[in-house]
Amino acid sequence: MAVHAHPDDESSKGAATYAYYRSRGAEVMVLSCTGGERGSILNEALVGHPMAERDLAGLRRLEMQEAQRALGVQHRWLGYEDSGMNDDGSVPTNSFASIPVEISAEPVVRLIREFKPQVLITYDENGGYPHPDHIRCHDVSMEAYRAAADPARYPDAGEPWQVDKLYFDRIFNLERIDAMLLELSVKEPDSPVLEPLGAARDWMKDYPKLATTHVNVGDFLEVRDAALRAHASQVSPKSSFFFWPNDLIREAWPYEDFQLVESKVDTVIPESDLFAGVREDA
Repeated sequence: MAVHAHPDDESSKGAATYAYYRSRGAEVMVLSCTGGERGSILNEALVGHPMAERDLAGLRRLEMQEAQRALGVQHRWLGYEDSGMNDDGSVPTNSFASIPVEISAEPVVRLIREFKPQVLITYDENGGYPHPDHIRCHDVSMEAYRAAADPARYPDAGEPWQVDKLYFDRIFNLERIDAMLLELSVKEPDSPVLEPLGAARDWMKDYPKLATTHVNVGDFLEVRDAALRAHASQVSPKSSFFFWPNDLIREAWPYEDFQLVESKVDTVIPESDLFAGVREDA
C-alpha cells in the first residue's frame, strides 16, 4: 500500500515498482490524500483546455483513472482538498494540511485494517519536498501505521492489523543520477540529455544516501511512463525532469529505490525486494 499526497505522485514515485509487483500477483493499493485541485497546469499543451481551466479537480480525477488503468492497481481517494503551496506557508481552511492528523488518520487506519498490507510506502518527514500536503501525508501515514496495529486506537475502524514493513520513497536520489551521468558521458558524450541530467544532479547534490532497497524495474519503465503521461495537466510528455531515455536507465540504474524505516520481520540490508522477510502466512 502506497500513500501519496496528490494524483500524479503515485506515477512519479514508484509506479514501475507497483507494476512489477502486480506482475508477480501482489495486490497493490494506492491512496491519494487530496484531489490536487490547487495544482498548476504544468503542460503548456493543456493551457486553455476547458476542464483544465474550469474543472481541474474533475480533470485530475479522470487522469488518475487513466493512470490506475495503466498500472493495474487499486485506488482510493482520502477526499481532502489540496492545500496548495503558498509563499507565506499558509494553508487554506479545510484543506488537507489544516486538518488535525488524528482526524485524517482514521480513514487511513480503516483502509489499512481492511486491505491488510504487508508493506506500507510513504514520504519522509520532509515530504520528499516541502509541500504542506506531502509533509502532512507523512504525518498521517505514520500515525495510521502505528495506530492500525493498536486495538485501543480507533476501535471502530476494524480489527487491528500490523504492517510488516514501512518504507520511505527515495526514487529521486544522487546515486541514480550519477550512474546515468557516468553511463551517458562514456557512451554518448555529446548527448543533449547530459545538460538536464547535470542540472538534476546540482539540484540533488546535497541529498544523503538513504536508500536501503533497490527494486529492479527495468521491464516496467514504459508502464511507468504511460501512467505518468496520463497526468497530462501536471506532466509534459517532453519533461526532461521526469523522462530520461529508458534504455539509458536500464543500463545505468534500472531500479526504484526505497528506505526501510521499520520492520517487524527479519531482513538483510541492502534489499532487492520490498517483501524480503515478510511472513508467508500474513
